Amino acid sequence: MYPRDPFLADKLNEECGVFGIFDQDGLAVEEITYYGLYALQHRGQESAGIAVADGHTIRYHKGRGLVPEVFDEDTLDTLKGGKIAIGHVRYPTCGDTSLYNAQPLVIKYKKGFLALAHNGNLVNANALRTELEEAGAVFQTSVDSEVIANLIARHIDEGLETAIQNTMSKLRGAYALLLMTEDKLIAVRDLYGMRPLALGRIGHSYVVASESCAFDAVDAEFIRDVKPGEIIIISQDGLRSIQTPVPLKSGLCVFEFIYFARTDSTIDGVSVYTARKEAGKILAAEHPADADLVIGVPDSGTTAALGYAEASGIPFGEGLIKNRYVGRTFIKPSQAIREQGVRIKLNALRKIVKGKRIVMIDDSIVRGTTSKKIVEMLRLAGAREVHMRISSPPVRFPCYFGIDTPTKEHLIGARYSVEEICRIIGADSLGYLSIEGLLKTVEGSGCDFCLGCFSGEYPIAVEGKAE
Repeated sequence: MYPRDPFLADKLNEECGVFGIFDQDGLAVEEITYYGLYALQHRGQESAGIAVADGHTIRYHKGRGLVPEVFDEDTLDTLKGGKIAIGHVRYPTCGDTSLYNAQPLVIKYKKGFLALAHNGNLVNANALRTELEEAGAVFQTSVDSEVIANLIARHIDEGLETAIQNTMSKLRGAYALLLMTEDKLIAVRDLYGMRPLALGRIGHSYVVASESCAFDAVDAEFIRDVKPGEIIIISQDGLRSIQTPVPLKSGLCVFEFIYFARTDSTIDGVSVYTARKEAGKILAAEHPADADLVIGVPDSGTTAALGYAEASGIPFGEGLIKNRYVGRTFIKPSQAIREQGVRIKLNALRKIVKGKRIVMIDDSIVRGTTSKKIVEMLRLAGAREVHMRISSPPVRFPCYFGIDTPTKEHLIGARYSVEEICRIIGADSLGYLSIEGLLKTVEGSGCDFCLGCFSGEYPIAVEGKAE
């Protein structure tokens, strides 16, 4: 297993990204899917996979590592000739990191082949797995995606569309799904819309992806977001939509706008860039500081820092430089090197910060270890004061819907007050964006949001949750 990036170990991390295409224009679906996944690499770096269908069978390749590590020209050549493709990048939160847990998951059942790529997490996966095993099902992986595949196969005699609807009625949790048969591409979004999923087009061909930034990478036109509870079936006959019954309130994960999504994406009608910049502006009003320079922790803190600087009138500058080639290594770092992990990832610009009172903007504080080291780094570079501002509320509760969150005992926001956290990380002052301020950044979305990691109130009840 690749050693975990020490910088990302103190962040919340997204589970997966999915991409799919149904070709009507003679396109190389395997190449388009490769570049679509490349644009979604930020959503998962553990493994990658692509499956293609040619009307008769499904072929696939998947492996551990980043997209360009898993695929080269030779492996893509083995996937040529397909008309449909789905792809997946994975960050493991459910199931271990073994290759057999990589997706897309491809199964053969009595009606043919089915490939599945899943972003999200089911809170009733264990109960469903036990029920299926008692009925004779055999599982090859430890991921809940296989539970979904088994449920669909179990109801397949009723027809694929009915089987999917029956399966959705049993699932509790977050899921953005791409399903592929020999001749169909199917997109499904959970009833609460907790995980994002978007529909686009290249000429007469349809594409589906976790984020709209993947469409830009393959020169596709964004059409719309897949609706909560919607099933989209794409075949040679065109596109059809089935809207299943949904709750009165949806629950898109608000952390998509804080950290997970790429800045150039638009999700459910809201620009991620605009939301992050607005967060910085509101943060400046809620927690002003007497300072000389505003800097952001790259990359997700940068846009909020621009907003803070604009609203406060304090100049914006680059005080921290990110080494963009650190994150995966084939050697296991020694303890001494591991302790310097943040210094390997980030470095302070001494000439910029020396002698200055700094406002440092970051998107969140999870465990607090990284924040403490960055504050120390800025002080060693000569900063007179370091005022830390966070463009989200304190993370006080775990996530159960596909986000890699520590248990409550490891969340610094659950154990300490803001004043105590400020002392622990060594900052001169600390201010978090309020929940009310956060919701202002996503106004106009037309949907509701899951704020469970901040408030402890989740759209879906989680039985036996461990905190």
